[in-house]
Amino acid sequence: MLLSSTRGSPSGGGRRTAHVIVVGNEKGGSGKSTTAMHVAVALLRSGYSVATVDLDGRQLSLTRYVENRKRWARTARVALAMPEHFHVPPSKRDTISDAESEEFRKLTEGLGDIENRHDFVVIDTPGSDTFLNRLAHRIADTLITPMNDSFIDFDVLGRIDPVSLEIIDVSQYASGVRDARRERRQTDNAILDWVVVRNRMANITSRNEQKVAACLRNLSMKLGFRIADGISERIIFREFFPIGLTALDDFDEHVLGTKPTLSHLAARQEIRQLLASLRLPTDELGRKRADARRRYAETAGRPLVLPDIFAS
Repeated sequence: MLLSSTRGSPSGGGRRTAHVIVVGNEKGGSGKSTTAMHVAVALLRSGYSVATVDLDGRQLSLTRYVENRKRWARTARVALAMPEHFHVPPSKRDTISDAESEEFRKLTEGLGDIENRHDFVVIDTPGSDTFLNRLAHRIADTLITPMNDSFIDFDVLGRIDPVSLEIIDVSQYASGVRDARRERRQTDNAILDWVVVRNRMANITSRNEQKVAACLRNLSMKLGFRIADGISERIIFREFFPIGLTALDDFDEHVLGTKPTLSHLAARQEIRQLLASLRLPTDELGRKRADARRRYAETAGRPLVLPDIFAS
């Protein structure tokens, strides 16, 4: 099971299990579901088998996205790549302990059914601190944290001095991710690759944007995440959701229901650049990186062996 056993990359040795991509941020409106759907479709169109999981039992944004995609495929009579999808509904048990046990069981059963049949599992999480949210972060191989390009969203990761812009402290969410990474190392010698994605970036770089970028670079050195540019403030991304399409689908009038524009092409280029930045194990270079992280994790806890010249 994904929640209890050692897992490898899709191409690694040992028992074949899915590479788990978790899209997480404890703030709503950061573009988690849009990012998750685009990553899933990109992998599907590259020939990989993909399952998607929605842990936001209230909003169900990713679930609606997949449903809209299926409906549009039937309406427009087009073949669209589809992930296998399931969601975990919120428990209605009386006690917190019983509710968490039920949600854990449903997630475990769902993942147990798909982990050995797919190359990738993409998990969308709620914009709040929940039991399932914390659990998802602990099984991630790649964690994508989308954030709007502002200090309001930056506060989810860390606190800054308003004058010097120096990092004062890390946030509760960032501390949780750090704990999740530590648990992965101790549990199955795996290294969680954390990528913070800057969404809704303006076309023209502002002074505030430069300050956010500088603070992110400082915080990345403290927390060990990578930074990538994500989805800009384009209306076209909002228009994709009702028909379940993504920037990577075929842009012809029959599929879109309208003529493609330059905005469609620009959106596609943004997503391709984002996917390249994620460094997923989808090519030889990505697989080598995944194997290198695994080997490092396996040896990091071993005592240092010194040459005989240093022996007493």
